[in-house]
Amino acid sequence: MREIKPVILPKDNGPHNFVVEWWYFNGHLKDVEGREYSFMDCFFKVDISKVNIPHLSPGLIKDIFKKNEYVHFAHSVVTDIKKGKSHKEIQNISFVSEDSFSKDLLYIDYHKPNIFGYNSKGKIIEITPNNFHIQNNNLNLVLISKKKPLLEGGHGYVGTPRNGSYYYSFTDMKASGSINVGGKDIDVYGKAWMDHQWADVSYKGKSDKWTWFSFQLDNGTEIMCVEYDREEGSDILIDMVDKYGHQTQYKKANFTPLNKHDWKSKKTKAIYPLSWRIEIINADIVIHTEAESKDQEMIFGQINYWEGPMKVIAFIDGKKVKGKGYMELVGYPSDYNYLLLEGKETEKDILKRIKKLYKKI
Repeated sequence: MREIKPVILPKDNGPHNFVVEWWYFNGHLKDVEGREYSFMDCFFKVDISKVNIPHLSPGLIKDIFKKNEYVHFAHSVVTDIKKGKSHKEIQNISFVSEDSFSKDLLYIDYHKPNIFGYNSKGKIIEITPNNFHIQNNNLNLVLISKKKPLLEGGHGYVGTPRNGSYYYSFTDMKASGSINVGGKDIDVYGKAWMDHQWADVSYKGKSDKWTWFSFQLDNGTEIMCVEYDREEGSDILIDMVDKYGHQTQYKKANFTPLNKHDWKSKKTKAIYPLSWRIEIINADIVIHTEAESKDQEMIFGQINYWEGPMKVIAFIDGKKVKGKGYMELVGYPSDYNYLLLEGKETEKDILKRIKKLYKKI
């Protein structure tokens, strides 16, 4: 069991030798004509010998991965709100450059080599302390933090020393740059959110399920709230920062799905509740939130999850406040076969394809 240490920035924006780690960004954007878009971009770093990722498991490709070796992958989506259409970029495996994770500030240069010729690239660069440039095939954005970081749990660590996670967020980031929609580059501006987590947990439990939200309200308040279900029971965590930077934590809330807005995936048959009522106990806050786009399902091997933008109306001390949000739904049951979705590949086909990718680098 490791000692829990304080989060120190910008140092902790960089990598850690833990089982799993990710850098996550989402945001809400507009073009010069006022059309609305959203995005999510996330880069993962995992110890493949300790994390259950079926299509990358050591049991399948044990002659490629070494014990305690880190494997990387990246997921991204840009959504055209008016059209309700999402443009997804999922790298089932990513390779990082030799100089990634080697600089004073966070620097990740990654790509997905492909034997069919399509090469997907990406970068996450900390241009100055706590300010970032993120780039992939779908987006090219500069994100400038306007508030001090929100330290989840009050000190940047949530859970127990045995089963917890370091976690902090930049909840109010000015976003500018461009996105690519349908092959067209569009200049955009808006507001973004960044999460960084690292933990010594395996996420091997089949019953692990969570419902997560980030809310950015028009009165300058930002809220992170999550309900995490596991075999031992349910955990709730809520962290809030007001326009002055004051931070508050709550651990009691009612998450109520409004089932009339369920959406069923044609691919995985998973059913996702896309409209929620969240009542934060002891805070006199009630949040109503509804998805702005339905088809936001991300499929990563055997894992399916929903990730997308939300409309938000909050009632704080009886006063109505509008805003924007982002929702992540993980662990919702599905009925599909990854091999069929990937083109009826056998396990031997997958092994052969990944070996070819490794030989190319």
